Amino acid sequence: MSTAESADPSLPQVQESFSRLRQELDSVVLGQGRMKDRVLICLLAGGHALIEGVPGTAKTLLALALSRLLGCRFRRIQFTPDLMPIDLLGTSIYDQKTQEFVFQPGPVFTDVLLADEVNRTTPRTQSALLEAMQERAATIDGVRRAISPVFFVIATQNPVEYEGTYPLPEAQKDRFLLKIEVGYPSGEEELAVLRAYGEGRALHEDGLARLEPVLDAAGLQRAIRAVTRVRVEDKILAYVRDTVAATRSDEGVHLGAGPRGSLALLSAARAQAALRGRDFVTPDDVKELAPAVLAHRVTLAPEAEMEGLDLSAVLQRIFERIEVPR
Repeated sequence: MSTAESADPSLPQVQESFSRLRQELDSVVLGQGRMKDRVLICLLAGGHALIEGVPGTAKTLLALALSRLLGCRFRRIQFTPDLMPIDLLGTSIYDQKTQEFVFQPGPVFTDVLLADEVNRTTPRTQSALLEAMQERAATIDGVRRAISPVFFVIATQNPVEYEGTYPLPEAQKDRFLLKIEVGYPSGEEELAVLRAYGEGRALHEDGLARLEPVLDAAGLQRAIRAVTRVRVEDKILAYVRDTVAATRSDEGVHLGAGPRGSLALLSAARAQAALRGRDFVTPDDVKELAPAVLAHRVTLAPEAEMEGLDLSAVLQRIFERIEVPR
C-alpha cells in the first residue's frame, strides 16, 4: 500500500467531515436541503453540479459558502454574452523585458469555480469548459496545462425560457454529474430567511465571513479516493445499466443517455451511500438519483412534446418499468 493510499480516510471519517460541511452550510443557506445534499454528492463523487432555478434561490450563496468551507482556491465568473474563451482559459502575453510570451492563467486554474448564469454566454464560450471539466486540463496555444486535481464546477443557470439565454450544448451538459433543479423555498424557509435578516444577520456577509474551513484540497482529494471503496454488487451494476439503457429505447425519447450517464449514476450512488454512512450501494440510491443524473442527458421526442408530456413524466414512466433488484 502506498503512502497516499494509507493516508486516505475511512468511510466513517468521510461521512463525519461531510456532515460538518452540511451543518455549516445549514447555518448560512437556510432551507433548500435537497440542493445542498446534491451538491455535496457531486463534490464527493468528483463531478460537477449544474443548478437551475430562478434568481434569488440561494444558488450563488451556496457556492460561496462551500468554497470557504473547503479552504480551496475559488474563482467566480459572471457569464455574459460578450464573454470569450480566453476570458476563461487565459492567454499568452508578450513580455517586452524578457522578449518572451508569458502565460497568464484564466479563472479555470482554480479548485472551485462558480460559473454564474452559465447559459447567458454563447455556446462557443460554454464549450471552452469542456476539456477542463472532463480532463482537469486545458490546451491553450497548443500547450496542455494541468488544472487542480479537485477542480469542481458549480454552474448556475436560469430556466431556458428566460430571455437572453443560450441552451447548453449536449456535450457540455453531459459533463455535469447532476442537474439540480431548485424551486422556491417553502413558506417556513422563507420566513426563516426574513427572520434572520430582520434580526440583523446578513447571511451573504456576516454568515459567510464567520465560516472556517472544514476540509482543504488535499483532504477533499483523499475523501474522493476513499469513496471508491464503497461496494457495488453485480445486481446493482446491472440495475444501473438497465436504467440508463431504457432511456435509449423509449418512444418518448429522441436521444437517450450514453455510457457516461451510467458511470455518473454509479459515482453518484456511491457518494450518496458514503454520505449516509454505508459502505455499499442500494437500489434506492440508484433509483433516487437517476432523475438528477439522466434528465439533462436525455432529449424528449417531438411527438412527446406535441402530446404535452414533459421529460420528468417520461423518465418516471421509464424508471417504473425497470425491475428493482432484491
